[in-house]
Amino acid sequence: MQTFSRFTYSYLMIIKNKNRHWIFLVFFWCLLGITIWAQMIDAYSTLSATIQAILILLCSSLLAHFLSDVILPNALRNSKMTLFAIQSVFVVVLLSFCLAVIYATFSDSYTRARLYPEEGNMTSFQFLWARFLGSIPAAILICGTACGLRFYQEHNVIEQNHAQLQQVHLEAQIKILQDQINPHLMFNVLNHIHILMQSNVELASVLLVQFSDILRYQLYECNKEYVPLHLEIKYLKDLIAVEETRWGNELEVKSKWNIEDGQLQVVPLLLVPLIENAFKHVSRLPNQKGYVHLSCEQINKQLIFRVKNSHTEQYKIPSKSQGLGLENVKKRLAIQYTEKHELSINKTDSDFTVKVALELK
Repeated sequence: MQTFSRFTYSYLMIIKNKNRHWIFLVFFWCLLGITIWAQMIDAYSTLSATIQAILILLCSSLLAHFLSDVILPNALRNSKMTLFAIQSVFVVVLLSFCLAVIYATFSDSYTRARLYPEEGNMTSFQFLWARFLGSIPAAILICGTACGLRFYQEHNVIEQNHAQLQQVHLEAQIKILQDQINPHLMFNVLNHIHILMQSNVELASVLLVQFSDILRYQLYECNKEYVPLHLEIKYLKDLIAVEETRWGNELEVKSKWNIEDGQLQVVPLLLVPLIENAFKHVSRLPNQKGYVHLSCEQINKQLIFRVKNSHTEQYKIPSKSQGLGLENVKKRLAIQYTEKHELSINKTDSDFTVKVALELK
């Protein structure tokens, strides 16, 4: 649904840009026609000046738009700009010839002598050639303006398509990163429930109920780009409760929550790998409990999450996937909270601390 909405929005933006483009073109051609008519009204009768202005405008608009709306888009799509340059020269020459024919047709010897004193004694063919050469700058300006406007429009469409493709690619990356979380968590909890079923059925039942809430959230809420903060916090609390149940008295687990506005929006499952890592890589010294301490605080529109676990290289739990969860978080932060997050990692001889600050929607 989100992808459909985004495509609809992009389509509407393209339509809006096209409408704006055509409005500007109508304004341009009307302004050009009025300018040509105003220049001719002093030398020709009203009827003659009007007919010439219409003919000039008609030839200019047809040839310029053939160049800008047919030849240019085809050249851009097929990367044949050299051919386009040759075709542009041909169109400019053709437009210059059309303008020269119009000038020559509506100009008698008296008008020529008054408007073009240096060309007054020329033959009709010489005058046509002179007007052809004199019309080339105007033809270049007209065709160049039309092509410039069209190129700007095509460039906007290309940029929008590129941005849309980038967004789809980023969403695919996020989906892959998010999917890396769900199976890993499910397999861990299900494996522990299987073990408990053989030794402590009551505890396994409690863990199964807690896990069902987690699974329900992942199935029905996490398919959105953003979720309400209060739902994500409840999910994190359920996850921690499951971990507490799994570890029992072997770990000291403390969590502190201070959420003022639960309706603010946050991306789902972003902080899960940090909690998983804390419990997965926690270290316990002989005759001592390990610990995992968490705090989550919302200040205005900023969420500050901190998790610290006991850590010693000598007594840490070996893991083949160490560091993958943290890399997952880093990638998602870079994609979904570009320049709107802070991540700090502090490792000492006795503990490992990760702090994340997010700017909420």
